[in-house]
Amino acid sequence: MIRKAIKKLFQKQDLSQEEMKQVMTEIMEGQVSEVLISAFLTALRMKGETADEITGGAYVMREKAEKVNISNEYTIDTCGTGGDGANTYNISTTVAFVAAAAGIKVVKHGNRSVSSKSGSADVLEKLGVNINLTPEEVKECVKNTSLGFMFAPNFHKAMKYAVPVRKELKERTIFNVLGPLTNPAFAKGQVLGVFDESLTEIIASALKNLGLERALVVYGMDKLDEISSCNNTKITELNNGEIQTYYISPKDFGMPLYDSCEIKGGTVEENANIIKELLQNKLKGAKYDILLLNAGAALYVGKKAENIREGVYLAKDIIESGKAFEKLNQFIEFTNKFKK
Repeated sequence: MIRKAIKKLFQKQDLSQEEMKQVMTEIMEGQVSEVLISAFLTALRMKGETADEITGGAYVMREKAEKVNISNEYTIDTCGTGGDGANTYNISTTVAFVAAAAGIKVVKHGNRSVSSKSGSADVLEKLGVNINLTPEEVKECVKNTSLGFMFAPNFHKAMKYAVPVRKELKERTIFNVLGPLTNPAFAKGQVLGVFDESLTEIIASALKNLGLERALVVYGMDKLDEISSCNNTKITELNNGEIQTYYISPKDFGMPLYDSCEIKGGTVEENANIIKELLQNKLKGAKYDILLLNAGAALYVGKKAENIREGVYLAKDIIESGKAFEKLNQFIEFTNKFKK
């Protein structure tokens, strides 16, 4: 099937969900060579991915993943596709602690670095979190701390056939988009940052196809895969099957517009320190405001706030109360109970 698919893509023809499922199955079962995988990923990227192609790919990756069964709970994930090249600190990882402190069940699915100097897995490890947990251990974490972290390579073992190609290509491919769509705990709500403005509606449609209840797909107009504190943000919202797009500005929340260099992170150590300072309410300015905006979105998606604005105020209260920092410490302690 992959050869047929490549031929179609060369002719700029879209693949159906079914065709995409067949190709992804071949890739994830090791049936095709790295040369063909590379040709397929490149041709697909050059054509541009559709919602059906993304849905088909995500469906197979979800099928092949090791699953974390928390199906009776309303859970959310906070993540970006990476690949925006902005080198910010780990915003969506910091958001996860604020959301969990608000009582939302957060199932964070992450990996090592894509676009920054530290991915969520890198920085959590540096903070002292044990990231190598089994599905059962993740479930225990969520039950006891409201937060679980699934280190992607441990849950997507069938991805091993595509990994060498991705490393060699060093270019964004559909897999950058599929990672956030293939949460092994099947989160029902999601705040998902994308690296390309044209992707917000496409990804929201794919999330609808995959059965999510509520999601915000966000693109900071300063080329950021987060809600930005330096520019307007395009948001495509999925809410009970309805999809709508709108724009927000930090000014809507009484915040100034910062310079983009003010939200930059650094090394893994520096990012870990930024997270600790933010959660201890010791750091203000651009890094704090961008945390509030994204945490506000997560609290809205997590059904603890009526809208993002209310979520921002609630996030501020949670950080000021010390609950978010407590959550970080509780999570570190709990994950280390499972040290092998």
